[in-house]
Formats: sequence, C-alpha cells, structure tokens
Amino acid sequence: MSRHDLVLALDQGTTGTRAALVDASGARVAEAYRAHEQHHPSPALVEHDPDEILASVRAVLAEVLGTVDPERVSGLGITNQRETIVLWERDGGRPLARAVVWQDGRTAERCAELVASGAGELVRVRTGLPLQPYFSATKLAWLLDNVPGARGRAERGELAAGTIDSWLAWQLTGAHVSDVTNASRTLLFDIDRLDWDDELLALFHVPRAVLPDVVPSWRPGGLALTTAAGPAGRELALLALLGDQQAALLGQACTDEGDAKCTYGTGAFLLVNAGANRPAGVRGLLTSPAYQEGGEAARYCLEGAMAVAGRAIQWLRDELGLIAGAAETAALAASVESSGGVRVVPAFQGLYAPWWEADARGAVIGLTLHSTRAHVVRATLEALAFQTRAVVEAAEREGGMRVGELRIDGGVSGNPFFAQTLADVLGRPVVRATDAEATVRGAAFAAGLAAGLWPDVAALAPLVGETELIEPRWNDDRREAEYADWLRAVERALPDATPDG
Repeated sequence: MSRHDLVLALDQGTTGTRAALVDASGARVAEAYRAHEQHHPSPALVEHDPDEILASVRAVLAEVLGTVDPERVSGLGITNQRETIVLWERDGGRPLARAVVWQDGRTAERCAELVASGAGELVRVRTGLPLQPYFSATKLAWLLDNVPGARGRAERGELAAGTIDSWLAWQLTGAHVSDVTNASRTLLFDIDRLDWDDELLALFHVPRAVLPDVVPSWRPGGLALTTAAGPAGRELALLALLGDQQAALLGQACTDEGDAKCTYGTGAFLLVNAGANRPAGVRGLLTSPAYQEGGEAARYCLEGAMAVAGRAIQWLRDELGLIAGAAETAALAASVESSGGVRVVPAFQGLYAPWWEADARGAVIGLTLHSTRAHVVRATLEALAFQTRAVVEAAEREGGMRVGELRIDGGVSGNPFFAQTLADVLGRPVVRATDAEATVRGAAFAAGLAAGLWPDVAALAPLVGETELIEPRWNDDRREAEYADWLRAVERALPDATPDG
C-alpha cells in the first residue's frame, strides 16, 4: 500500500463516538464505536461527562489505528455535536463541570429575558440564529456564573471553553481552536466577519479570553498536530474540524447551491447549500457557514433544526412501551392504511424550525377507542416527515431557492416506511444513500481534501456510494389534506407562536 493513502475520521455525536479509516475510494476500511452516558439531573437538563467523551475518543481512535500501519494515515478529521459546551482549566485540562448539551433547556428563561429586552434582532442579524437556549452562549454564561470561581478565573485567562471540537482539539493537540461552523453556533460569532463579536460577548457576559481561536474547516498542512503520546503514537496532522450537520452536508456531496440533505439522528437537521453569499432576512431557519477551506471564502447554508427524530422512536419504546425496538416500526406503521386521525407533534423539548417556540409541548391528538399502537407509531413517523416539509417550504420561501430532491441519511433514514412517507409528504424525490453514515464520511472528505487525497469538492460526488431514489406516490389532494391536518395539530401545541419564529 502507498504511504498516506488513508484518512482518519472521528464523529463525536450526542449518544456516542465513531472513528473510521477511509481510503481514496471513500470506503471505510476500519471502524469502531463507543456509546456514552446521557445525564439528566432533571427533565429539562441534558449533560455529558467530557472525560468520558475523551476516553471514548481515545478508545475508538486506538482501535481503528491498530488495524493498519499508522504511517499510511495522512491525518485526522473531526466532526462533532455542535452547540454542546465545555469549560476546563488551561493548566492540566481538567473540566470544571459536565458539558451542557445542545438539547439542554436550563437557560430558556434567560433567553426569554434577552428577547424581551430587544436583543433578538441584534443576535439574528449578526449570527443568523434566533436567541434560543439551544445555542451555546447562555449555556456558557450559566457555567461561568454557577461553577464556583469560574467567572473570575475565566476573566484572568485561567480557563478555556469551547464546543466539543475545541475540547477534543485541546486534548489531542494542545491547540485551543474551533472552526467557523462550530463557532457560528454559539451566538457569539459574526458570520459575515467570521470572528467573535464584542457586542455579543458583552450581551451574554462572556469574556473573549475564554474562547478559542477560529480557524477554517480544513486547510492544506492541517490545523494543528496531535501529540506523540496521543492515540496515533506519533504526531498526526489535525486536518479538519466541522460541525456534524455541516459534515453530513459535505458527506452527501451537497456542494452546489440548492443541494439539500436531511440527517435523521437523535434530532433531524435539514441543510441547504446557499453558496458563497450569506442569505439575508431569513426567518424560521438558521443561517450558518457550511464550510470554509483555508484561503477561500466561506460557503453558507440554511438549516432547519428539528430537535426530535430518532428520539421520538426511543420515546415510543422507552416511555410508552409501544415497541420493543426501532426495527419493528416500519411494518407496524404499514399495517394500518392511515393514522386513523391520530396526529403527533414531537415538541418534547420545545418546537424548533420553523416555529422556534421553546414553550411548545408535545401533543398526541385524535385518539379514539379504535386507535391502536400502530396508529400512534405511524403518526409519529409521519410527524417527522411533516415537519421536514415545513422546513423545506421555509427554505424555499425565505431563502428564494428551489429544493429539488432531498438527500437523507442517519439512522431513521433506513426505515423504509418513513423514507417513502417523506417522499409522499414532500411531493418530490428522496435520495437515500446505502451508507447512512454521512457525518463521519464528511469528516473524512474534509480531511482528505486537506491532505490532497481528492483535488476539490467536485470530486466528492462519486465517493458517496450507492443511492436509492424514492419517488412520491400520494396524489396532491391527499398530500395537502394530510399536511393541513397536521398543521392544525401543531397549532394546538403552540402557546402563542407564528410559523416565522
């Protein structure tokens, strides 16, 4: 085998960590996975142990590197759960608290106070994001205010903070860095200037000294070097950093304006490539950098974030006991001709795009004495498709672009009933990759571009692998009637919200 013919990709996600070695054909030649624990001190709080995450990272990297001659590996690309925030000591790297996860809602009241003060429009204009507890700024401020002594230590430069990419880069290389895609999810980052914004730092009471340096998503030569004592046993170039949903966009080769993908994991995240010009005035959706190659202008994307996808399947299994496992949902949903009037609104942690209503609550309506578990399961899968349609239509309405086919990936995309229902609800083709792990593939693509394994993003499309084209079957009358009925259910779940957030 030739020297440096592989790249190492790491996907640190919400529920676990995956590492893969990827060759020049885009194939994964080795792979390892470790789950990590979800901590819920109360129903609204979600935390992770940063040290447990780091241990899982070291374990999966060591496992896959043990399958090949390490000299074949040209470098490492990292993708990660995005808005989750970590606070640690610069001297020694000890985390001061559990990471506050993107799903965590502890700062909802603080966000509401800031919106009431009139800060929402400033945040939206500078960051492309609504002022919501989903993002990192109020989580970080909460840590600084609630970990004893943290605020003073941060202002003196003794502490470091960052999203999971930053935490891992620090531990593996000693560099305090974050890429533009991750930095853009903090509410502290000006996505036009691609830099931390002093006015936003003052608004959220976050000292600049605690934040990482912002770097491109990838660049030739890499962003830093891992230590010789790290999992590779030698210095290894950290070639790329990329937030997980932007990585999936790249992993689906959505590199042209208007290309769209939706990843159905714990949540669902639909991204549309918006090109080199940042869309302006978009409401109900998020605007973020899609990626930036070193020395080049950033490309942007529109995003519809939906908090619940695979988590809804877990809810059916763990909380309601309606299913033994996700594998049975497709046949169970298909066993009835319709949902029998049952509608599910999966706003279990508020309702995200395009409504952005933190106070919305999940709803199951339309139950009768004839409703069965099959109806509820079917209605749950249909709800994921209906919310996807709401996001696609918002992207077209607000972003002024036409979304043709939708490329899908992630665990729920493998459900054949859901994939067909999605095409039916959208009224447009759905393309499902046989290899559903687009996120780790995107990390590998970014690393391979930095390493010169592929010449440019145009070379990525053939590397995605086999795909399945799913055409819609519903007629227009049924499509519009079913969608309108679900939107009426959404109105029941909203306290006082409008679809444009």
